[in-house]
Amino acid sequence: LADRFNRRRLSAVGLVGQAVVAAALAWYIGTDPTSVTPIFLLMLAYGTTQALQNPATRALPPDIVTGPSLPWLMVRRSAAWQLASIAGPVVGAFLYVVDVRLPFVVMAVLLVASAVAVLVVKVVDPATIAAQDAGVAAELAGLEAEDATPLSLAAIETEARFDAAAEATAGGEGMEKSARATLHDAFEGLRFIRTEPVLLGAISLDLFAVLFGGAVALLPAIAEDRLGVGAVGLGWLRAATGIGAAAVTLILAWKPVQRRVGTTLLAAVALFGVATIVLGVTTSFTVAFVSLLVLSGADAISVFIRSTLVPLITPNETRGRVLAVENVFIGASNELGAFESGAVGQLLGAGPSVVFGGAATLVVALAWWKLFPALRRVDRFPGT
Repeated sequence: LADRFNRRRLSAVGLVGQAVVAAALAWYIGTDPTSVTPIFLLMLAYGTTQALQNPATRALPPDIVTGPSLPWLMVRRSAAWQLASIAGPVVGAFLYVVDVRLPFVVMAVLLVASAVAVLVVKVVDPATIAAQDAGVAAELAGLEAEDATPLSLAAIETEARFDAAAEATAGGEGMEKSARATLHDAFEGLRFIRTEPVLLGAISLDLFAVLFGGAVALLPAIAEDRLGVGAVGLGWLRAATGIGAAAVTLILAWKPVQRRVGTTLLAAVALFGVATIVLGVTTSFTVAFVSLLVLSGADAISVFIRSTLVPLITPNETRGRVLAVENVFIGASNELGAFESGAVGQLLGAGPSVVFGGAATLVVALAWWKLFPALRRVDRFPGT
């Protein structure tokens, strides 16, 4: 849908759908409920509307600014998200104290405001987007042509796909596609990821790193069993993840990564793994707090690079489908990663589980350095 219809309108539809769910939650809570079944059904609807909105919203930044300005925009988008993720729970708690329905009412109002805001966003001229897609294709083909691995044989096919996509993009952003949707069209995102080594490397790196590096899920057990701190200590440990990510994001807003992009991405994931190992072996609250600052900061660097790189190296025509696939991967890896940490923690204990996850993340970073040479050779963001 994000590739077939106007992305701004699709984002607005998804946001309004989430607002309706929030309003329904506020109403249901006010009826003095005795069953959780309606809440589960409403959350199912909420997740569905998010799945409708997210790929369209994430595909919008390259439609709003040209390549050289995209890193500037993405780091500020990330900073806004980090600050909101810290302030949101605090504001929600105060609203909840005033009235249990109030957080959901405010949430509905803010979602409607977001829908209105996204509709007035101005997009770049389609011809500019098409020219940028063609330039990125040439850069990527040059990187992949140096590879000696069979994976690099996809370079020619990738460039052809970019050319075709650029021609389609020239028709204009938001033009409704007249061709009938097919299952083949829906899976185009998967096929494009498979044939583009840089894209495949970046997305799969995040998938496996998050899958194994789910240490945050075990923080309650680490705080109680290994560090001997109570709820206040746990609260500070959870806050450390937000503080570290927000601090690094603000630094990136001032001085973003501009050179050795691929190497920095792999190094950030490796640092994330090392900090996770330290968190698993320490019994010192101070060391644990610092390790959480480091791993969340490293994750912020990884998120910034990946969220900028993936839209840039994906042609506009398939960007919605590629980001939809990435959204599935990220969502699955977050949830499965937490489950993996819990399952291993049950067998080995919280500390060994965290060490295992950090070591696996470090191995993944080292393996991807070898398996995806085109990714590590990315010096600047393509098209910037």
